[in-house]
Amino acid sequence: MSEIKVDNLTGKTSAGDITVTSEGGAATMQLQQGLAKAWCNLNGTGTIAQRDSLNHSSTTDNTTGTYTFSLVSSMGNTNYISPTNCDRIINTRNGTEGVQYFNIATGSYKIECVNSVPNLSDQELVNTQTLGDLA
Repeated sequence: MSEIKVDNLTGKTSAGDITVTSEGGAATMQLQQGLAKAWCNLNGTGTIAQRDSLNHSSTTDNTTGTYTFSLVSSMGNTNYISPTNCDRIINTRNGTEGVQYFNIATGSYKIECVNSVPNLSDQELVNTQTLGDLA
């Protein structure tokens, strides 16, 4: 087995152009396109707290079940996605009916966790990731 140890990868044609071949060899994709640009594991109850995160500077508890996630490095435009799930109790399938997104900006986005009633509801486990192009 070979091992390559590097601190930086730079494309040969252009700095950010690194192509990865699929497992079967039939397709290629740009490496940076397949990477999550940010993610956060949030305790959204009581005094909210990020358990762990990447590229999130802070999370604001706006009101019941509504949180704003702020990014350290902004996205290149507002055409990114942030798949999110909310759950009332960790390690139990007792989740919400849905997540609503709004106020999407290059440096932040807001979500609402909605339960089955449907009402806004604080959640013990809020997981979010951000996919798209960094600025």
